[in-house]
Amino acid sequence: MNQGPLPLSDPGLEQVLLDGLAEIESRLDVAVSRTRVLGDAPSRHLLSAGGKRMRPALALLTAQLGTGTSEEVLEAAVGVELTHLASLYHDDVMDSATTRRGAPSAHQVWGNSVAILAGDLLFARASQTVAGLGATAVKIQAETFERLCVGQLQETIGPQDGEDPVEHHLEVLAGKTGSLIAAAAHFGALFGGLTGERLRAVVAYGERVGVAFQLADDVLDLASSAEVLGKIPGTDLREGVPTMPVLLLRRAGSDADDSGIDDEGRAILAALDGDLHSDEALAAVVARLAAHPVMEQAREMARGSSRDAVAALDVIESSPAKDALREFADLVVERLA
Repeated sequence: MNQGPLPLSDPGLEQVLLDGLAEIESRLDVAVSRTRVLGDAPSRHLLSAGGKRMRPALALLTAQLGTGTSEEVLEAAVGVELTHLASLYHDDVMDSATTRRGAPSAHQVWGNSVAILAGDLLFARASQTVAGLGATAVKIQAETFERLCVGQLQETIGPQDGEDPVEHHLEVLAGKTGSLIAAAAHFGALFGGLTGERLRAVVAYGERVGVAFQLADDVLDLASSAEVLGKIPGTDLREGVPTMPVLLLRRAGSDADDSGIDDEGRAILAALDGDLHSDEALAAVVARLAAHPVMEQAREMARGSSRDAVAALDVIESSPAKDALREFADLVVERLA
């Protein structure tokens, strides 16, 4: 498994997280194996493909703001990651994605029905895991699951008449990505003993980091190579999935007097609305969009959300764990350099 970069300058804290992540990985393996034979291979498909385990790492890290890693923190982190994995199965079916983490998506291997049911199995495992942590944890899990579903519905249905597509997209990101990262931060802080204003600050941090992370991904989908992405750059453009650079360009082009957009922007929009089935056509529009000023606007939105996340921690006293959370927020957007 690729643990991902741990932005920790404190060696002792780094070891605490590495030990915790190793234990969580072992528990995840057990959790996805407790199915009938027919469900075992599909349900462990994405787990075997690896991942950074960002959400469990965040739960472990926020717990260090208080009393540290405990059995409850470990189990909550497992529940959050199972929920994340489950959502990926459903996302890939809805987006008709062919790959995930460099491997064929589950529905490409077993078909849509099996992929959806594998996701449902993992949601069930997540619920069972969290159920052992008490009513408050169950409520957090249920509210997060609701936000995940609402976020997906918002993305699927699209903005309503008169709604700003850019603001709508930010709401989608908060629901689909921010809510689960916030839940991870919430669980770690809660079972680390934080309460009141300090607990609310950590939850706000998690959601804003999540939005920053996804805004950065919107940019990287256009600015990174296929080797880095694990898919063809601009795949979201081809599939019609809204991303912030395109939404900013369309908003500029929607001004009544057409003064908000340049000639290159108009040409890019015309290309986006054309045929992008060939890899050559897609690569050409990706290159043009990647060079347009809207990319820097989207980068700055990601940086702004990261700064907001750090600002939310002002009420938390100084500690190596708080420093690491600041570094984590910075790392999310450093990918854009």
